Amino acid sequence: MSAKKLLIIGLVWPEPGSSAAGTRMIQLVDLFLVKGYQITFASAASKSEFSYDFSKTSVIEQEIKLNDESFNTFLKELKPDLVLFDRFMVEEQYGWRVQQECPNALKILDTEDLHSLRNARQQSGRKKQSIDLFSEMAKREMASILRCDLSLIISEVEMEMLKAQFKIDPSLIYYLPFLESEITPQNIESWVPYEDRADFIFIGNFLHEPNWDTVQVLKTKVWPLLRKKLPNAVLNIYGAYPSQKVLQLNNKNEKFLIKGRAADARETISKHRILLAPIQFGAGVKGKFIDAMQSGTPSVTTSVGAEAMKGELDWNGSIEDNPELFIEEAANLYQDKNAWQTAQQNGVKIINERYAAKYYADKFIKGIEKLASNLTMHRQNNFFGQILNHHTIQSTKYMSLWIEEKNRK
Repeated sequence: MSAKKLLIIGLVWPEPGSSAAGTRMIQLVDLFLVKGYQITFASAASKSEFSYDFSKTSVIEQEIKLNDESFNTFLKELKPDLVLFDRFMVEEQYGWRVQQECPNALKILDTEDLHSLRNARQQSGRKKQSIDLFSEMAKREMASILRCDLSLIISEVEMEMLKAQFKIDPSLIYYLPFLESEITPQNIESWVPYEDRADFIFIGNFLHEPNWDTVQVLKTKVWPLLRKKLPNAVLNIYGAYPSQKVLQLNNKNEKFLIKGRAADARETISKHRILLAPIQFGAGVKGKFIDAMQSGTPSVTTSVGAEAMKGELDWNGSIEDNPELFIEEAANLYQDKNAWQTAQQNGVKIINERYAAKYYADKFIKGIEKLASNLTMHRQNNFFGQILNHHTIQSTKYMSLWIEEKNRK
C-alpha cells in the first residue's frame, strides 16, 4: 500500500528556535513522518535564515502563491489524502481551493491557540471592560473550525470553551498538547545545579504581542521592586525578533538586559535560576514553560501564563496574580534551595504525566485514520460545516478570483 500523502499549508516556514508555534509544527511533522506519511510542506511566506531545514528529512518543500490558480494545479497533481492548515487564516485563504480540488481529503486545522480568545483578553485588558468572546475574529475562527473535519486544540481550557461557549460538536475538536520526550533520570543528572545557576530569565518571540506586554510589566512593575530584594541578581530578556522599542529597554545599571535571540532556548534557560513570566493575557499553552521544565528551571508566572498546563499537579514554582506577592514568591524561590528543587521535580512530573508523546501519538494517528474512513458520515453529522463550505466556496472563491484577475492587469 502506498504511503498516505499529507499536505501541510504553513502560515510561515516553521522556526522552532524562534517560537512555540514553530516547535509545535515540527513535532507534528515528526509524528507523521514516523507513521510513514509522505509530507509536502507548502507556504506563501518568505523563508528566513532561521527556518527549519527540511532537507535533512523526506519532507518536500513547495512555495505557493496567494490568490493564484497555480495552487489549484498543484493540488490536482499532488492529490493529498490529508491537508493540515496551520492556523485559521490559512484555512480561510486556501480552504475553498482544497474543497474544490480535493473534496475527499481529510481537512485538519491546527489552531496553535485560539486567536480570538487571546485577542479578546488583550482588548478586555486594554479597554478595562469585561471580556467579549463573540468578536468578529471569533466568528471567523469558529467558521474555520466548522469547515474543517477536525481541529487540533492545545489547551484543555480551550476545549471546554469551544464546547460550552461556542457549542462546537466534540467530534470536530481534538486535544493534542505539545508532544514531549520524557524527562529521564539521566536528563536530571545533566542539569545545571542550583549553586551553579544565577539570575532570572524571560524568553519569548517579540512578534507575539503577549511577550512584548510581559516585558513591559517586568520593566515597570516587577523588576524595580524585585531588584531591591535581590540587588546582585540580573534579569536577562531573550527572544527572537526584538524591535527597537524592545532593545531600548536595555539598562546595565538596572541589571535589565535585552539579549535578543537565544541560539538554543533550553540551553539558555538552563543556565538561569528562575524563569520570570508575569503574563497578562494570551491563550493556548506556553512553550517557554515546557522549555523551562525540560531544562529543570522553576518558573514564577500568572494564572493566565500557567493556564491549562498543570492539571491537578503542583506547578514548577509559583502562580501568582497579585504583583506584590508575585515579587515575594520570586525572591523566596530564588533564595530557597529546597523549595527550588521541589519546584524542579514538579516540572518533571508535569512533563512526564501530561506531555509525554507516548500518551498521544498512536491514539491521534489511529483517530484520524478512522475519521478518514468514515468521512462521509462525519461530514453529514456536521451539516453546519457543509453549509459554511458551500457558501465560503461561493463568496471566497469569487473574491479570490477577483484579486487574481486584478493581479494580472
